[in-house]
Amino acid sequence: MKKTLLIWFSVLGFCINAQNLTEKDFQQSVSQVNTAKTDNDYDNVFKKFSAYTGTKPSDKWQAYYYAAVSMYLKTESQSKKTVHQDLSESNAVARKFANAAYSQQNNAETNILLGLIYLQKIEVDKSKDVQIDLEFVLKLIAKAEATSPSNPRLAILKAKMQERSGNKENAVKLFQQALSGFENNNSSNGSTLNWGRQLIQSSK
Repeated sequence: MKKTLLIWFSVLGFCINAQNLTEKDFQQSVSQVNTAKTDNDYDNVFKKFSAYTGTKPSDKWQAYYYAAVSMYLKTESQSKKTVHQDLSESNAVARKFANAAYSQQNNAETNILLGLIYLQKIEVDKSKDVQIDLEFVLKLIAKAEATSPSNPRLAILKAKMQERSGNKENAVKLFQQALSGFENNNSSNGSTLNWGRQLIQSSK
């Protein structure tokens, strides 16, 4: 019941809780994705993006995208705690918004995010068919590699796949590759997608 209500309220945010945030507000919210530490931090960022209504097509997919990122990172954060809530709830919300972003913009970033979220779905033991979900993740990796092979978030996704396979050595190399990618792609441009460093820290 709790899970159903959470997802229902999340989707409802698109319809009746919409508010027109300025571009500056949007970019500030993007920055808050990387500074979030607590469940409340992630929930607050999620609410901003799930309520965002922009006038440009790019606004909509990015709002969906960052709403999904917020819930994905919240779930990752919760998974590191000794005692946590049912992780399937936030993962399900992340998947819903990531799929919405994917339907608006099928690019490397949405492919990578979906891959991370589906891998997380397996890790929280909510996959009905692990093999099918793993094959889906591999397809998403292949699609992202075709257009953005040096993407640091792609390296993180591949590293997590290596960890799942028990290949710790390759995983470490890929995490290091991701870290180097973040450093090389460091930019003052607020629109640059630069989240993901916290996943490297949490994997050390």
